[in-house]
Amino acid sequence: MPAYKDDTNGTWYAKFAYKDWTGTKKWKTKRGFKTKREAIQYESEFKLHIAGDMDMTFKEFVKLYREDRYPRIRVSTQANKDNIIETKIIPFFGQKKVVDIKVTDIVKWQNELLAMTNPKNGLPFSKTYLKSVHNQMNAIMNFAVRFYDLKENPVRKAGSIGCKEAEEMKFWTLEEYKTFSDALMDEPIAFYCFEMLYWAGIREGELLALTFDDIDWEAKTININKTYQIVKGKEIIGPPKTEKGRRIVQMPDTLAAELRDYYEMCYDKSSPRAFPVTKSYLTRKMQKGCKASGIKKIRVHDLRHSHISLLISLGFTPVEIGKRVGHESITITLRYAHMFPSAQQGMANDLEKLMEDDKYVC
Repeated sequence: MPAYKDDTNGTWYAKFAYKDWTGTKKWKTKRGFKTKREAIQYESEFKLHIAGDMDMTFKEFVKLYREDRYPRIRVSTQANKDNIIETKIIPFFGQKKVVDIKVTDIVKWQNELLAMTNPKNGLPFSKTYLKSVHNQMNAIMNFAVRFYDLKENPVRKAGSIGCKEAEEMKFWTLEEYKTFSDALMDEPIAFYCFEMLYWAGIREGELLALTFDDIDWEAKTININKTYQIVKGKEIIGPPKTEKGRRIVQMPDTLAAELRDYYEMCYDKSSPRAFPVTKSYLTRKMQKGCKASGIKKIRVHDLRHSHISLLISLGFTPVEIGKRVGHESITITLRYAHMFPSAQQGMANDLEKLMEDDKYVC
């Protein structure tokens, strides 16, 4: 393993030959190492990386995972993955060889996660967050099995922790929302933001990415075609969360009139965003409105749940609702099934008619 000293500045460098994935011989030179050992280690890790050898450390393998997967996902999703990987996975598995990660290691890691508390509030991490962390580790090891011939995925054998959905879905009734919105009448920007979120059912990022060009004033529609995120301090305007997210949302007449009022009150109509605020701004105003109105606290995202629950109470089907909010209808059915009591009663009534039919009676 050749390593050489650079006499000009006293550092070390590695220079070696390797074959790329096509079998072509190439040379690699890397300078600036403080010690000979670091230069030699770099060559070893580089060759393992090129070969995709499962004898490499987990931390090195994550680089392969990122190179393959990250070009396919949104920047905001990359940031979320990085946060989980760097804070909840690398500290435990980083220096362990991928091939040496056993089911018992995964179970120990899971137990550590369950014992951790959120530094922001001192409480255990939510079950949905734990599920997200577990899923990320599972995805990395599945990648190793599928593309690098790892014999088996120990995460799958260890079993899951957490749960996909929150145990209790929080939302506001129409009366609760009206009480909340009345408390924010003296905060026009916040008021109009929450009106859009509640009555149109759009996501926070979709709201914050809106421009006035996305509004068809005559048809009273909103063109949802992008989303807004702040990733590592930078504002990012990207595509919607899913392809289903691209949609046209019809506004109620009153909401369209309110949006027109908001447009008229905007001094700077050249602003690239119709609502030039942030998610943290919405969170603060939500907390203020809850305190002022005495309404139970929910998340800003729960306004979307509130919109969907309102549509369910009005008798709309999962297909109709899914098209409006940018979800698959099956997602609406599974997540909100407990909120369709009228549909259940209708089914029972129709079945009863069949049972009472003379042709059915023996």
